[in-house]
Amino acid sequence: MASLLLGPVLRHIGERSATLWVETDAPCEVTILGATARTFTVHGHHYALVVVTGLEPGSSTEYGVYLDDDQVWPLPGATHPSRIRTLAGEGRFRVVFGSCRHSTPEALGNPASYDPDALEAYSRRLRDTDEARWPDLLLLLGDQVYADETSPRTKHRIRDRRTVADEPGEQVADFEEYTWLYSESWGEEETRWLFSTVPSAMIFDDHDIHDDWNTSASWRDDAQATSWWQDRIVGGLASYWVYQHLGNLSPERLADDVVWRRVRAAADRGEDAWPILAELAGRADREADGGPGYLWSYRLDMGPARLLVIDSRCGRVLDEGARSMVSEAEWQWIADQLDGSPDHLLIGSSLPWLLPRALHEVEGWNEALAAGSRGPRIAKWSEWLRRKADLEHWAAMRESFDRLAGLLGAVGRGERSERAPASISVLSGDVHHVYAARADLGEDVISRVHQITCSPIHNTVPAGVRVGFDASWTRPAEAFARLLSRWAKVPSTPVTWRKTAGPYYGNSLATLQLDGRAARLTLEQARADRAGRPYLETVRQLPLAQRSSDEDAVRI
Repeated sequence: MASLLLGPVLRHIGERSATLWVETDAPCEVTILGATARTFTVHGHHYALVVVTGLEPGSSTEYGVYLDDDQVWPLPGATHPSRIRTLAGEGRFRVVFGSCRHSTPEALGNPASYDPDALEAYSRRLRDTDEARWPDLLLLLGDQVYADETSPRTKHRIRDRRTVADEPGEQVADFEEYTWLYSESWGEEETRWLFSTVPSAMIFDDHDIHDDWNTSASWRDDAQATSWWQDRIVGGLASYWVYQHLGNLSPERLADDVVWRRVRAAADRGEDAWPILAELAGRADREADGGPGYLWSYRLDMGPARLLVIDSRCGRVLDEGARSMVSEAEWQWIADQLDGSPDHLLIGSSLPWLLPRALHEVEGWNEALAAGSRGPRIAKWSEWLRRKADLEHWAAMRESFDRLAGLLGAVGRGERSERAPASISVLSGDVHHVYAARADLGEDVISRVHQITCSPIHNTVPAGVRVGFDASWTRPAEAFARLLSRWAKVPSTPVTWRKTAGPYYGNSLATLQLDGRAARLTLEQARADRAGRPYLETVRQLPLAQRSSDEDAVRI
């Protein structure tokens, strides 16, 4: 009899369909609400993606999971059922988002340096919240697992499996060890129930593979020269495809995905799909060297919102003469997704598009110097600084920053549709603090454009980092950094912006509530009550867009 190891995880949701992901300990048939899928095998591990159809729009349906007709979910003693809530096709939508979750408190040994886990706090609250107020989507914007900063529990398993005297030491080495990270992060009771009930979408960031992943061509050369990098990148991208990416895809895109069809065909033949995913991972990794790559970015249309999630890590082009956040083919794909008339456009990017102004100028200064604007000796020093200080956001790829600004400006002026969105929001994480900033793309831009950054969900923020970010929001720091960037021959930016909320520090989640043409942001941080139980406390609410010029209040 097969057993359920991980999941169910509710992933893509529509008005009449839903996909659910599970991991089992043996090959079997998985049945949910009458829909059945046979498991597929990757490197000896067994998974299934079940596509449930025939649901009613706006419905809420309790479900169980059956393996070869034996019910394995809900678990014995469960007090809260798992449910599938379909989209209603109306103008309301609520998305909760954040990034950087370094495992569970239990796996880390409940260190005193960590605030409570914001995701655990959210799950606890949701159990006692009316379904009408549940989110329609949980968007996780990078660093769902930390391959290069493993927990004490994972370190122990690594030492039992292999020697740590050689690289990568106590970091994750391959696909097998990646499966441990996901089990550790997704297997805790509160997280497991939350994932089984709230639809989720995900994208990777650097720690899913390695700190500074694809920072520069020089960094990449050094990584490829090591003895461990190839197994790490192949294992990381293959496991990401299985655990995260597959569930981002709609049933229609799944049907068109060549890799998914090949994996299913291998399962039908009783074969392990590892060679297929290892080949995919190698091909995807070579995109940074100019190869054809793989499209990790995706689009979701949900109620009044269009969500476009952009891969800002694996799809980079790193040649110093043509650095770009994504390839030319992917730029064209992004542009194509911007046609249409959603009330709200959401851009998901693990890396913030708009940083604190001083930091933005410093990253542009550093990129120009590393490219040789002030000579080879300074270029070498600048490359060292780029890696040391993680200067590798959109601001450090200036051509891409400007290009995204141009696309968003065109959308905000109504050039891509019959009507401009009421709001354009870039949702990001990575930088371990929380803030919102309002962008000015020109007087003719109708849409309200914001950068909203929420990080971390569960991690630490060193005191020195807080001081640095606080300073980078100040006008004197911005003025000094602008002088540096001009000295490095960096042109002025085509967009200006100002902070409207934050910076806040600590484990956090953000909620974006959309109702017709109105949008409102809520920022919350994790706290612990006297009994040590985590809960969320609101630190700021901020209207982002009104319904119309004659409505003064936002009805959410």
